[in-house]
Amino acid sequence: MKKNIYSEKAPKPVGPYSQAVKAGAFLFVSGTLPIDPVTGEMINGEIEDKTKRILENIKIILNADNLELKHIVKMTIYLKDMSLFSRVNSVYKDYFVSNPPARSAVGVSELPKNSEIEMEAVAYYED
Repeated sequence: MKKNIYSEKAPKPVGPYSQAVKAGAFLFVSGTLPIDPVTGEMINGEIEDKTKRILENIKIILNADNLELKHIVKMTIYLKDMSLFSRVNSVYKDYFVSNPPARSAVGVSELPKNSEIEMEAVAYYED
């Protein structure tokens, strides 16, 4: 059985999809952009600021179903410019200090709203 997860505190989806979907013991968090949840607008700033905003948005979505970042088992990062990868890592490592999830980083030519970065996550509900 699947259940859509939604938080009023997170940015609203920019298309016909759910912020996250619970399926069995897993929560699939949709691709998340660096959108300010208050204004609904993409934030300005450096890639570090955008990475932090995305990870904070993912935390909000996880919290909507009583999960935390430690429950993430897989992350995917999409970047328009792979030369920014080390700068993204400089922020990412502070969010996953111990037992980091599996992760992929993929270079892409375009992202929604002309974003430089997007992330998606899979979390696991512990027994």
